[in-house]
Amino acid sequence: MKKGTSKLIEPQKAELEALAALPDGQINMQVIPEQRDWNSAQRGVFFRPVKQQITLRLDADLIFWFKTRIGDGYQASINNALREYIALHSRETQP
Repeated sequence: MKKGTSKLIEPQKAELEALAALPDGQINMQVIPEQRDWNSAQRGVFFRPVKQQITLRLDADLIFWFKTRIGDGYQASINNALREYIALHSRETQP
């Protein structure tokens, strides 16, 4: 959804503006249940990261491995593998 295209009614907008004006410590979060089980969560429903199209040369055996094991969506799996690699190595370099 693009910014400014929400379909809120005026009372909802006013309530959100009032909440945004409050300091975090004054917002009553007791009525919001804590979410502990994220198994049914869906990634990318509300936020989609910006994708950049590039040309990338990868070894043929890597492409074959992803295509045969993943099929459709193999490019997203390569993206996820790169994210995992970065996360792993980011932890190693932090003090």
